[in-house]
Amino acid sequence: MTFPKRPLSMQRLATLALATLLTTACTTSVIDRGAYYADTSRHARYADTRIRFLVMHYTEIDEAQSLDVLTQEQVSAHYVVPDHPREKNGEPIVWQLVPESQRAWHAGLSYWQGTTELNAASIGIENVNLGPVDTPQGRTWQPYPPAQVDALIRVAKDIVARYAIAPTRVVGHSDIAPQRKIDPGPLFPWKQLYDAGIGAWPDDAAVTKGLAGRDPHAPTDVCALQQKLARYGYEVATDGVLDDRTRRVIAAFQMHFRAADYSGNPDAQTDAIAQALLDKYLPDAAAPPAKATP
Repeated sequence: MTFPKRPLSMQRLATLALATLLTTACTTSVIDRGAYYADTSRHARYADTRIRFLVMHYTEIDEAQSLDVLTQEQVSAHYVVPDHPREKNGEPIVWQLVPESQRAWHAGLSYWQGTTELNAASIGIENVNLGPVDTPQGRTWQPYPPAQVDALIRVAKDIVARYAIAPTRVVGHSDIAPQRKIDPGPLFPWKQLYDAGIGAWPDDAAVTKGLAGRDPHAPTDVCALQQKLARYGYEVATDGVLDDRTRRVIAAFQMHFRAADYSGNPDAQTDAIAQALLDKYLPDAAAPPAKATP
């Protein structure tokens, strides 16, 4: 009996191993879609996620009403964070109403950093909160309870990490639509989110340096402040005119980064905060061209 030579046997084994590998690869990359098969073994180089922004809201109504409204027509959000979340195994439970892969109708007419209609490029989180309450003594705001903030941080941190959302793209509804929205309000815990690794916040030392000895409430150049806010992301005219539209943009910025005073007045501290944020996060952002009031 003649035995095959060892080199031939090793070659045949290698061939069989390669064939098995190719068969396995084909099996795992070809997906049965029912009426057709999709081969996913090749990947386009130029592709990215649709999700580039995270937008915070408050509901202005309680949890039960919020779920009713947000599951009807015309308005929706990806997540709803209760003011007093239930727990499972010691972890908070939040509502997910829309898959992240799908668009939710939470932003409306909006603009941020050159992108319009943020519904198509964002995830929206609604926080159960009554927002402003007008009383005979003046307007008050409902705080965000610690358990809600903890749940929100868990959700937001997960989303930001999975989609690599830049700090300056974690925004409030009032940031992207300052002419018509004021949520999530001055008590929203932006600093707590920042401390947890979510969103942007100015460094105190940089703000102090930017003040350069000026009185924080001293008036500042309107056009220069408009340009800084536009560079940061807001839709605002850069014509130096302090009209109602510009005041609303300034107030939205102040509500986010200086909630103790969101009067909309263009003061030195607001200017210093804007410059500190630009230096920290967007040092290369080009000054926008001058434009008329939108």
